[in-house]
Amino acid sequence: MDLIDLRGDYTLNAGGLVTKMSISGTASKPKIKVSKDSTDYPSKITYKDNWLAVRFTTDAGDLYRLTGKVMENNQIIRGRLLLPNGQESQFRANLTEAFAEKEKKAKTEEAPEVLPLLYPNVGYGNAQKPQSQDVLFKGATVWTGTEILENTDVLVTKGKIAKVGKDLKASGAQVIDATGKHLTAGIIDEHSHIAGLSINEAGHNSSAEVRMKDVVDPKDIDIYRNLAGGVTTIQLLHGSANPIGGRSAILKLKWGEDAEGLLFPDAPKFIKFALGENVKQSNWQSYSRFPQTRMGVEQVFINYFQRAREYGKLKASGQPFRYDEEMEVMLEILNKERFISCHSYVQSEINMLMKVAEKFNFRVNTFTHILEGYKVADKMAEHGVGGSTFSDWWAYKYEVKDAIPFNAAIMHRAGVTVAINSDDAEMSRRLNQEAAKTVKYGGMSEIEAWQMVTLNAAKLLRIDNRVGSIEKGKDADLVLWSDHPLSVYAKAEKTMIEGAVYFDKQQDLAKRTAIDEQKNMLVRKMLKVKASGGKTQPARQNKKPRFECETL
Repeated sequence: MDLIDLRGDYTLNAGGLVTKMSISGTASKPKIKVSKDSTDYPSKITYKDNWLAVRFTTDAGDLYRLTGKVMENNQIIRGRLLLPNGQESQFRANLTEAFAEKEKKAKTEEAPEVLPLLYPNVGYGNAQKPQSQDVLFKGATVWTGTEILENTDVLVTKGKIAKVGKDLKASGAQVIDATGKHLTAGIIDEHSHIAGLSINEAGHNSSAEVRMKDVVDPKDIDIYRNLAGGVTTIQLLHGSANPIGGRSAILKLKWGEDAEGLLFPDAPKFIKFALGENVKQSNWQSYSRFPQTRMGVEQVFINYFQRAREYGKLKASGQPFRYDEEMEVMLEILNKERFISCHSYVQSEINMLMKVAEKFNFRVNTFTHILEGYKVADKMAEHGVGGSTFSDWWAYKYEVKDAIPFNAAIMHRAGVTVAINSDDAEMSRRLNQEAAKTVKYGGMSEIEAWQMVTLNAAKLLRIDNRVGSIEKGKDADLVLWSDHPLSVYAKAEKTMIEGAVYFDKQQDLAKRTAIDEQKNMLVRKMLKVKASGGKTQPARQNKKPRFECETL
């Protein structure tokens, strides 16, 4: 701690020979360079207990040896000099520039351009995390979730919907003129795979022990793109590789929060189940694990539920038992504490899982995809299960060959709670248009169609007491549309979650300009380094893949 830092540039007078002496390296292990004009002399330094010994040889072959110590406020080194002829003398080295000053100067000359921290710290991030604000929307066409109200106001205070009515007033609230625009609840995607770093744990026929909340990716740009499409809440589901998949995570798309901040607070518990081609590995040419047939899939369910029932009895008996994460999750299903969202296609398997559930005295919560739901809609209604389907996807694999675009309407008219989901990062940006297709295919009313991506989806996720419609006391998860929300021309101008604006069309345009400027700045810097002989390397292709149910 008492070591004097010698590093710096000195003018050395060694018996009449005037040279430059530069000491670098570290404070405890310095390096030296002695030079005159443009000629560097071979030189060596040792430094111990604040004493230094230096030796150097001129280009004429003369050897100089110095031993000295720093004096006078660390500005001068004085000491004993042994000349090439063997005589002794004194030397003096005057400090011209200390190392700290050189370093500071170098840093100043090479100071990088510091870009602002963003939340998240990627393109289209926010300079600050959005904060809840009191807002009064004036004169909008309000889609409450159960009716469409013309020229209506909505007041948001403290992140909640405070009032819905005409001629509302609120001191201190930001007033937004929504005349000619449409205000709706935020879209809810019951089946999504955005914002995940992994989707399938496919090594076993049950992966009930894994949790999607452990792989939430808060920097996934599709969060922002979904906000631009009016989506505020999603269910991040495990994939469909196994009959019994992982536990899902319900997220609010609060762009800029960390993974924990995206989790829907106190959300109900869900798990992904799956039926069909994926779980019996029809399309993967994998014959390494059970099941291989649809009847084997049924047996997986019966086996696991029976084991869970027996595990529960042992746990309740007070006898010693081995804790089992999978059995704990399966027991939650039997106890109606966790709900199943099941990937499904054909009627035979839909019937099968409902019968298995009834045998073990619980009900399936949601059949997702459910493209043959129209064939068994009456049985679904009787069982009490909802359907979350595609609007018009079919023919992408064999088991969807009987899919029809009237599926959603037929299930709805049979009394099934129906939602339209995406399972696709691109489709999720335009779920409003997917809902609109049910007006054409099945004659749904506009409000019924809109419920399929808002209130009905909230009901299937058991969060309709908090989101999915514009009602007093619910979370202010709102979207202001430029046009009729079922129109292909409609754009989300503002997307709000709990009173905070997470997407704003005007701010988005400004972000695009800033991103272009930063990109150009980085390109210029790279070209400058390349022109000065810097190393180059091929561009890395590290773009994150977009996940779907069967992504491995």
